[in-house]
Amino acid sequence: MRFAVGSDHAGFELKRLVVGWLEAWGHAADDLGAYSSESCDYPDIALTVARRVACGDADLGVLICSNGVGPSIVANKVRGVRAALCDNPFASRRAREHTDANVLCLGAWSIGRGLAEEVVRAFASAVFEGGRHTRRVSRIAAIEEELASEGAVPATE
Repeated sequence: MRFAVGSDHAGFELKRLVVGWLEAWGHAADDLGAYSSESCDYPDIALTVARRVACGDADLGVLICSNGVGPSIVANKVRGVRAALCDNPFASRRAREHTDANVLCLGAWSIGRGLAEEVVRAFASAVFEGGRHTRRVSRIAAIEEELASEGAVPATE
């Protein structure tokens, strides 16, 4: 599986670990920045990761900042992206299994290294269950289309 991974400066160190874990587990991980702990803005990196997932250049994404909230907001603006901010393996696994979440968001300052690894592993190994959940995920897509046609949400590439 191919992952698009990005962070701001606050998530830089955890992002480096995440890329390493994913590669050790046999996945491809594209590091899309930040490339240092120098201050930078998460919106641009989050948009890049989300677009990679939305267009199919990556199967899944991981975004990291100090608390994970900002990147999750940005990623969820991109049509076709279902970003989930998770701080435990149960939530991470369920995000994939029940909502077909395709971007995991993490707060580097609110999660320890060991727990972060468990959360990423749960996300990477879980599979969308389909069934009754397909109807709900389809409804999310329909809402995105409705809002886009009303001009409430910009269409993204």
